[in-house]
Amino acid sequence: MIDSHPTTPFGRRALTLAMMASQAAAKACPEDRVVHKWKIFRAITDARERLDISDRALTVLNGLLTCLPETALTPGNLVVFPSNASLSERTHGMAGTTLRRHLFALVNAGLIIRRDSPNGKRYARRSGDGTIEQAFGFDLTPIVARADEFERLAEEVRIERRTVALARERVSILRRDIAKMIAVAAEEGAQGDWGDVRRRFAGLSGRLPRLVGLGFLEPLAESLESLAAEAGKLLDSHLFAQKTDGNDSHSGAHYQNSNPDPFIELEPASQKGGGPIGETQPVPERRSQQTTGFPLGMILKACPDIAMYSRTGIGSWPEFIATAAVVRSALGVSPSAWEDAVDAMGEGDAAVTVAAILQRSAEIKSPGGYLRGLTAKARAGNYSIGPQIMALWKKQKTANHEQAS
Repeated sequence: MIDSHPTTPFGRRALTLAMMASQAAAKACPEDRVVHKWKIFRAITDARERLDISDRALTVLNGLLTCLPETALTPGNLVVFPSNASLSERTHGMAGTTLRRHLFALVNAGLIIRRDSPNGKRYARRSGDGTIEQAFGFDLTPIVARADEFERLAEEVRIERRTVALARERVSILRRDIAKMIAVAAEEGAQGDWGDVRRRFAGLSGRLPRLVGLGFLEPLAESLESLAAEAGKLLDSHLFAQKTDGNDSHSGAHYQNSNPDPFIELEPASQKGGGPIGETQPVPERRSQQTTGFPLGMILKACPDIAMYSRTGIGSWPEFIATAAVVRSALGVSPSAWEDAVDAMGEGDAAVTVAAILQRSAEIKSPGGYLRGLTAKARAGNYSIGPQIMALWKKQKTANHEQAS
């Protein structure tokens, strides 16, 4: 039974406006509302910081919920009246003073209501047939009445946690890519102000605190994005200078197709090394034709096999992407798998991924399945082309040194 007037606590405990608001919400709860006990407890657990309750207070709430045998909670008869000894057992031996402190926190948070008896004891009066006429203890009706609020708060917290986790992963991937670009620049003696890049990278490479918000992560990620783009441009300039020097020292310079027409005629060689097969592939408009931090020249050095599928050579990102579309077909990757990869990674990174799969085709039994697996990782924010490209680039460099010797 719920009184028509506010119920006041026993003894010297004062009645507060928060208690009155909690009781009013319980009275206004529709009688036909049904809430799953443990699902709403999970929502309260996720939203505990928003509700300003501790994990120990949640342990007490869990103990109170175990006093109700039903899993489905409905308004009415939601008053539980465990003794202190029983509640201590249900909370894994929590001390009496600690129990009282956390019960007070649950009342202040509006999760439970005190229904105190005249002498402050917890008990129930039963009718002749054994049904409870009136109970004195802790009323759990607010959990049912505020279920929608708890679910909303919990969903906000889950979204915020996921956003922060993705931002942390983005920062980690950018740091890894920049570190590897600095390493390859030092190894190759690349020209440019790499000292400034290293200094700025050192300032952006501090250890992230365990509890960090978007207000810290997003500006950090933007600064790393900018630095990665600058490092990529420096590497691109170095590779272009190497390419120009090589062309000047050899006859028969490579022809670069500068045709701006997006429809480029390509004649790829078959995968087994047969004659060219004429095929025209359009380059569709995509949301992105750039990769994350790696210049095209470095990609082609890491994945040289893709050049065999282009008759006129690959001198720009549109040509590279168009050739990757041909390679996709040659590898047996379905159009849907390619579209999913483009949607998750961007067109440039999807094309680089296909080029890397081609380069490792002897190791990969199912290119289509492998691409779908990487696409799933990209959607979760756990994929970067950096490690693959660096590994392939070092492998090609080692092979070239062995041939030269």
